[in-house]
Amino acid sequence: MKTESIIQTKSFNFSIQIIETYKELTNSKREFILSKQLLRSGTSIGANITEAEHSQSIKDFVHKLSISRKEANESIYWIKLLGATDYLSSSTSKPLLKDCEELLRLLTSIIKTTKERNGLA
Repeated sequence: MKTESIIQTKSFNFSIQIIETYKELTNSKREFILSKQLLRSGTSIGANITEAEHSQSIKDFVHKLSISRKEANESIYWIKLLGATDYLSSSTSKPLLKDCEELLRLLTSIIKTTKERNGLA
């Protein structure tokens, strides 16, 4: 039985946080447009990491993780915007930002290491 990597676990947990945040934004704040953008980008991070697990080549692996990294960057933007416009409280946005920035750092490190080890840098 294969165990999940740290990045898979963290991205899955982040997706759960994003879904809970989306439900809160749509139910209590009645915000549907920006929250949908956050839902899409925030859950896409883990989906692409999972796809990378079964990539067809090293280049495909790097490509899938690069998409995850782009989605993490986009998620950071939406979290900051929702926080700046008072749709998200500081107590909600700060932990989301921290977790997303950690995912971004992990993804960047994995991509860099994989490229270096496989002569793709």
